[in-house]
Order: sequence, then C-alpha cells, then structure tokens
Amino acid sequence: MLTDTSTELRSPTPSLLMRAVKWVVSRQTPVFPLDEAGFHQTMAGRRLPLDAPMPEGFRQRFIIEEHEVLGSKVVTLHPKSGPGQWHMLYFHGGGFVRPMFKEHWPLVAEMVKQCGISVTVPLYPMVPEESYTAQDALADEVYAELAVKHDPAQIILNGDSAGGHMALALALRLNAAGGPLPGKLALFAPWLDLGLADPAIAAVEPHDVMLKIGTLRACGSMVASGRAINDPAVSPLYAPAEALAKLPSTRIWTGRHDLFIIDSRSFLTRLIAAGVDAKLYEYEAAPHVFMAITPTREAKDVMRLLRDFIAG
Repeated sequence: MLTDTSTELRSPTPSLLMRAVKWVVSRQTPVFPLDEAGFHQTMAGRRLPLDAPMPEGFRQRFIIEEHEVLGSKVVTLHPKSGPGQWHMLYFHGGGFVRPMFKEHWPLVAEMVKQCGISVTVPLYPMVPEESYTAQDALADEVYAELAVKHDPAQIILNGDSAGGHMALALALRLNAAGGPLPGKLALFAPWLDLGLADPAIAAVEPHDVMLKIGTLRACGSMVASGRAINDPAVSPLYAPAEALAKLPSTRIWTGRHDLFIIDSRSFLTRLIAAGVDAKLYEYEAAPHVFMAITPTREAKDVMRLLRDFIAG
C-alpha cells in the first residue's frame, strides 16, 4: 500500500479555465493583504465578519438540518435521497480569521452530490474576536455529537487551508484523548505550519496569486496567541511520529502554485514514515484551494478521487 507513488501529479498542465480564473484572481483585491503591515491594519478594529449565507436553492437540492452548538450555527447537507452512508465533518478555510466564503458552499454541495455523502459544516467563531480555544471546543463538540449518531468509522474529517489544519488537529486531539477516531482524513491545501519555516516556500511565493509569507506568518502568530509556533497544537506538521501513526487513511490535494505545497510534501513523508496509508495529489499551476473552482477539470478530478477514497 505504501509505495514510491505516494505523490501523484494528476494534472501536468493547467486547464484553460484554471488559467483564466487565476488571471482574474490576480487582478482582484486579494483575499488577504499582501504584507504583514496590511494584515495588521485590516484586522485592527474591524467589524465582526459574517459567514456567507447558504444559497437558498440548496433547500430544494438537499435535505438541510441546522442547529446551534456552543452558540455557533452548524449546517448539515444530506442528499435528497436521505443521509449518506458516510458523513463528512468539513471545516472551511480563511486563515482562522475569515468566515465562510461564498465559494465554500458550492464546494460543499459538490461533495454531497458527487460522493453521495452527508456533510456537516460548523460556522465557527473567528480569531481574534474569539480565541483558538473556542474554535477547538466547537470542533470537538460537533464531532462528539456526530460520533454518537453515526459510526465513527464512517466519518471523514475534511477541510481546506486553515480548515484542513482544523480537521487534522481534531484527529490528533482525538488520538491523544483516546476518543473514537474517524475512518478517514481528507485535506484540501492544508495549512500545516503556521510559521511557514521551510525556506523552500519562498520559491513558490511568486507563483501564488492569493497567499504571501509575511501575511500568513502575522496571521499565524495571532492565532497562536502566545503559544510556540512549532507546538504541534499550533502547527500539526510537527506532531510526533507516535501521534501520526494513529491517524486514519489520509489524502491530501494541493496545487503547485500554492505556498502550502512544500509543507504538504514534508507532511506526507512523515505520514508514510509513521506507517500511515497516505497520498498526495498535486496539480500543476493550480492555486490555493483550487478545488473550490468547481467547474474546472482539476476540481472535477479532485471530486472523483475523493469519491473513490471514500468508497474504497
């Protein structure tokens, strides 16, 4: 199962649509400021950000459940035919400081549609208005509720970017606590080291149309809130081998024009060394969280691989 093919280049050249989207993104106001000073200026005294609302059309396409956990809204989408055999707990990205983007909802819908699964989405509180502890507590509680109602062996943890970090960190906390573990772990462009310490990341930065090293380090320091940046609870890239060895089968999807690809490669090496069934799928010239651009050839390939991973 563990072979030298654990890293696979799925798309050697970007699709025309992917090229077009990247061109448009590169000319828009960036999702995150382009430097540390801009980040701090944006965060200072900001209005509390709001999650993008779920499209109303989803109520015709899916069975929707909504409830509150620890004061936060939690939304579950089931296929119209009823709850799926597998249930995904999905954490959206946004650097821990930005709420659910409108682009996240089509990604969630596509996973329900293409994989035939149910997906639960916690709309977690933001740093710095709330501490990272509130985010962790919500993740723990939502998983605990889900594990009571659903066989943990058929729960898949998933997230993109900071949400990928949250999914992985949750799995590591469950390991440490001896709680019921999820059956699988899927990570979309996960943020694994909040300090971006690997110098190789600098070579990717000119190609990343969304993320910049200085901005992310400033954001990571804010989220760490006084903790050491290389603490595994802050940066799961540094989790000890004995903790990694207990993780379930794991798949990672990352574009080659994404700052996080360097740490994804390093993490894959550590997972395999720990004996985990793990694989990394790479996409040439694809940007950060490219799978949210659902009409692209690359995003459709991610959905096929995710469906096969869940079914296998």
